[in-house]
Amino acid sequence: MIAAADFIPSSYPQTSEKGHFEWSAPSNIALVKYWGKKDNQIPANPSVSLTLNNCKTITSLSYTKKENTGNGFSFDLLFEGQPKEDFKPKIQKFFERIVVYLPFLKEYHFSIATQNTFPHSSGIASSASGMAALAMNLMALERVLNPEMTDSYFFQKASFLARLGSGSACRSIQGNVVVWGQHAGIAGSSDLFGVPYPNPLHEVFTDFQDTILLVDKGEKQVSSTVGHELMHGHPYADRRFVQAHENLAALIPVFESGNLEEFIKIVESEALTLHGMMMTSMPYFILMKPNTLEIINRIWKFRNATGTPVCFTLDAGANVHVLYPQKVKESVMFFIKNELIDFCQNSQYLCDEIGSGAVALTAM
Repeated sequence: MIAAADFIPSSYPQTSEKGHFEWSAPSNIALVKYWGKKDNQIPANPSVSLTLNNCKTITSLSYTKKENTGNGFSFDLLFEGQPKEDFKPKIQKFFERIVVYLPFLKEYHFSIATQNTFPHSSGIASSASGMAALAMNLMALERVLNPEMTDSYFFQKASFLARLGSGSACRSIQGNVVVWGQHAGIAGSSDLFGVPYPNPLHEVFTDFQDTILLVDKGEKQVSSTVGHELMHGHPYADRRFVQAHENLAALIPVFESGNLEEFIKIVESEALTLHGMMMTSMPYFILMKPNTLEIINRIWKFRNATGTPVCFTLDAGANVHVLYPQKVKESVMFFIKNELIDFCQNSQYLCDEIGSGAVALTAM
């Protein structure tokens, strides 16, 4: 069993004065939801997600050795080409959390430039892809300092670090289906980092589509961080955490058999449970919009009328993720364009599909 202390380096055999890296990391969409956490970004329950392909963050990291290493962290940040001062406290906090695992952080000045291929803070897990991309860049630097690092260690530690920036970011590093959180039915699963789903996966899931209907592109009225905190003392929290274990266990045979009927039941139930926990928090809140509910009802009506294996899930926001296998893409897209996009803000939607994780955009 890997412990957090295993990610603390004793020393580095190499040095580096300056350099540059660039990585992309995708968002992900949870099927079994993570909602509620313990200290140090430890999840209160396990989760499993589909890694996306097109909704991603692209982050470059340039570093230069500082003359004086005693002045804390030194970095500047551009978001989509512009200085973004309100992002800097989050990066500062992230560095404070991870410096024990990356002691070189105080030795360099960093120039970070980041951009998203999708709207920020609208319930498409921008913090997940953002922190994952930054973690990959930092691990690329650590690999320069320690060239003997194994690939296994590199990716596990990247996921571990990303988790300390944003919990679900640990699911955006590797794999098309990723599990985060210890679960009895999944070998190697850990609360410390995400792992590629190790069990059999039916081919129907290997080309899954996710069309994201942008019901509301604005920033959420309640952040996910606040929402997680409201699980402390929540009257239904303990049963919810048990339910997540049960639903993940139920997905294991579904993933192997390709039983889309059972898949749909579990995934939609999880989405509604997530928002049910929000509505029964104290203080309570609702992130769904009227158009979210209209879309859900139309998906149900379409599925019942046609038998098409299409379902929805929701993240912590108003947008609707429409999930379906590639083989029914033509009919589902016809349905979306004819019946659903009128309920999207400015008729906007994003077409995505299952992906494979973070990608280096510069030579390593």
